[in-house]
Amino acid sequence: MNKLKFLLLLIIATSIINCADQPTKDNTVKHQGALKNMMSGNLEATMSLDSLQLLPHLYALGALEDLKGEIQVFDGVSYVSKSTTNNKVEIDSSFNHKAALLVYAQIPEWNDGVALKPFSNNAALEKQIKEAALKNGLDVDQAFPFLLKGNAISLDWHVINWPEGDQVHNHKKHQETGSNGILKKKNVEIIGFYSEKHQAIYTHHTTFLHMHFKTDKERPIAGHIDQLIGVDMELYLPKN
Repeated sequence: MNKLKFLLLLIIATSIINCADQPTKDNTVKHQGALKNMMSGNLEATMSLDSLQLLPHLYALGALEDLKGEIQVFDGVSYVSKSTTNNKVEIDSSFNHKAALLVYAQIPEWNDGVALKPFSNNAALEKQIKEAALKNGLDVDQAFPFLLKGNAISLDWHVINWPEGDQVHNHKKHQETGSNGILKKKNVEIIGFYSEKHQAIYTHHTTFLHMHFKTDKERPIAGHIDQLIGVDMELYLPKN
């Protein structure tokens, strides 16, 4: 009888461990930190990026602690970008970083790309993303990630490098402190998150989108998107 009890307990324990090791399959968007906290001067780390390194099919974006760079993760590959001299950007593929803000999800499979109409600003893009999400059966009351791939006619970007001791935060200063610029007619890959419930948390108060990008391998740039104009771009949404 004791042996039977032992075997049953062993089976139950093994089942619990196996379940715990399984990645999430519901496309749930998670986050740590908040934009409003950073705007109030709290730039401390809220999460270690390496704690997520082993999660399969990880997609993420965010800002490093002390606002010393930008975080981009595409399908488990890290593209952490930091501002250097002469408006240059340095890309680090390691997960040995801490985030003041991080938004992330595990997406094992995406739907086929949907061709977007040309758009001239983020608001027009936001409208198309919502329409496509509804057509694909996504609940737009819940946050969801998306990918964009294709030709950016114009992409305003920045990689923040906040000066130590500066307590005066605003959106304009965040855009201009560090490396920044405008890409013209570049093929890019974009990770973004759409949410109507997280303004001032991980989207700014004027938008439901937060987007980061990376360029091709030759002289790569990666960072935060401030404004985007696109043609011939495709939208990818999580498969339900």
